[in-house]
Amino acid sequence: MCIMRPVSDPTVRPPRPTRAEPREIFELRAIKARHPELSDAADLHMELVELHRRVQPRVPLPSFDLGPEAIDRHQRGGRPLLKFEEIPIEPTDLRLLVRQTCEVLHRCGALDDQEFQQIQALGRDETLLGAAREWYRTVADLGPAERSTGVAGPRAAPPVEEGMLAQVLALAMRPFLSRCAEVLQQHSQLGGWQRAFCPLCGGEPEMGVMLAGAPRQLVCGRCTLRWTFAAALCPFCLNDRRARMTSFTTADGRYRVDACDVCQRYLKSLNRPLDRPLMPIVDAVAMLPLDAAAIQRGYTA
Repeated sequence: MCIMRPVSDPTVRPPRPTRAEPREIFELRAIKARHPELSDAADLHMELVELHRRVQPRVPLPSFDLGPEAIDRHQRGGRPLLKFEEIPIEPTDLRLLVRQTCEVLHRCGALDDQEFQQIQALGRDETLLGAAREWYRTVADLGPAERSTGVAGPRAAPPVEEGMLAQVLALAMRPFLSRCAEVLQQHSQLGGWQRAFCPLCGGEPEMGVMLAGAPRQLVCGRCTLRWTFAAALCPFCLNDRRARMTSFTTADGRYRVDACDVCQRYLKSLNRPLDRPLMPIVDAVAMLPLDAAAIQRGYTA
């Protein structure tokens, strides 16, 4: 028996295979289902995940010196390792990310109309890279006396240091900086860094990991690099008096806040193991109730 095979129509394109949903999107949907009051924040962060997902695969691995002498100078001198010029930034991608991030924040009500117009204009301007360079200025720019406390600030105040432009740049630069963090995170000598600011980019910690029986880790708010830091110290003012620290957790004990009564700042941390890796963009949403509780008590992030 002769079997006739269907003839494909050359004018009809086969459907594109669908991309697997990122784990971050899956986890943010789960947060929405468990906590409807966090839906707006989860939706915002899902849009940011999608923006980063489009750019991140195109970011090449950076090339910077990780030889023994460079690491030794880095740790003895207390200067962040990564220079701005070494970040593998594609200006076209950065301009696009700035504009799209600005659109997401404006649509969600985080940017007013004037801020939106100003940042959109910068996103199309050739001066954007210079603004990003100013935003990136780290503790490496400070003298020894200013670095003696071991913290990342106070820094000189460039025009984009404060306000929503700094927030937009922090989000838009994340795919490039996190790519650099991937390289350093695997380095065996990273454990020698004991300062309160990021060894890679000089950023302040955004959150921490405080699991029983393990050293505390801080997570950089700029590049997401993780490094070890003494659990008894405030990472913002180095206060070591336990009586001047306040701690509290979520009802399930999964997340915690460590707040300092000296500098009035707080750090959120993972307090119990998860069934997944720590995901800063996801866990930042899950920890929002802790933010509200800390702010009500008079602390600032």
